[in-house]
Amino acid sequence: MRIPTRVHGILDYLLGAVLIGLPWIAEFHRGGPETWVCVGLGAFVLLYSLITDYEPGLVRKLPMPVHLWLDALGAVLLAVSPWVLGFDEHVWIPHVAVAAVELLAAVLTNTVPGYDRRRAAR
Repeated sequence: MRIPTRVHGILDYLLGAVLIGLPWIAEFHRGGPETWVCVGLGAFVLLYSLITDYEPGLVRKLPMPVHLWLDALGAVLLAVSPWVLGFDEHVWIPHVAVAAVELLAAVLTNTVPGYDRRRAAR
């Protein structure tokens, strides 16, 4: 079963907010890359979600497959960031855990928004 794009969109906005707050929620905010990688990626997720062509998108210019590739790329970058940016001795589990969820959602989501599938079925 695939995740509907409407559900994925809701998860995107939640993910963006969680990523922005994660350093404070999980208490690893030191003002270094471990903090700003989450905040920056969270802001980026919110931005490209607003312009994605799916039900919760406001501008609907970014095709859903491109959105899903951005999700996957962001997940990979988030997962490797503790080792690439050198904060793995301080914190890495939240980064890898959120990245795994984001990647799983990207892989399991429909690539065609629900309104396009309904239109095609008529």
